[in-house]
Amino acid sequence: MLHIAVCDDDTKAVQTHKQIAEECLRQCGSIGEINAYTDSENLLYDIAEDKFYFDLILLDIEMPGSSGMELADKIKPYLPNAKIIFITSHIEYAIDAFELAVFRYVPKNDIGKRLPAAIQDAIKLILIEDGKTYTIQTNSRLEKIPYKEIYYIERDGKNASITADSGISKVRKSLGQVYEELGAEEFIYIDRGCIVNIIHIMQVRDGMAILKNGASLPISRSHLQEVKERINIYWGTHI
Repeated sequence: MLHIAVCDDDTKAVQTHKQIAEECLRQCGSIGEINAYTDSENLLYDIAEDKFYFDLILLDIEMPGSSGMELADKIKPYLPNAKIIFITSHIEYAIDAFELAVFRYVPKNDIGKRLPAAIQDAIKLILIEDGKTYTIQTNSRLEKIPYKEIYYIERDGKNASITADSGISKVRKSLGQVYEELGAEEFIYIDRGCIVNIIHIMQVRDGMAILKNGASLPISRSHLQEVKERINIYWGTHI
């Protein structure tokens, strides 16, 4: 089940956005629960006190108290994987929204067209990220790492080192072996010694892959064009 929060100080806007989200869930064939808020502090309280977990949050930027921008910044430490869609009438906020790694920016004057598309894309991405795990099994431990939490995997001597939300885990297998076991199109080589999860790549810039966790990883010249093509193909297929 997907958990969605809608927050806007305008009660009518909240109902409109909630109805659009409900229709998007139906169209995507997904089951979801939507919580509506007209006070940004109430939303933050529910998240901070662990009352609710949200996969997707629709935020109005211009709100009294904590603005949508400020609220997104406060939410990230609690829900680092939540998708945030900003809704605003001021185009100048788009740059700041990008800096906050917000999933999508929707102008209020085009809500009817842009918001349903943004919500459906977010739902599809959440479903892509959900469910699959990579298992590390030794004589002394069994560890399961969700694919969606894996940022990248590097060669480390005869081992493979997996960097994920939970930290760094090492497995006594070659990088090629781990790649074959993952068997998922979202994992791509960016050079001979590093595999990256496409869903965490925010930018490809100056020969570097910039990830959601802040890591900047070099892409070898021989892989650069293929990496760009694979990213375009992946998102073109799934969203």
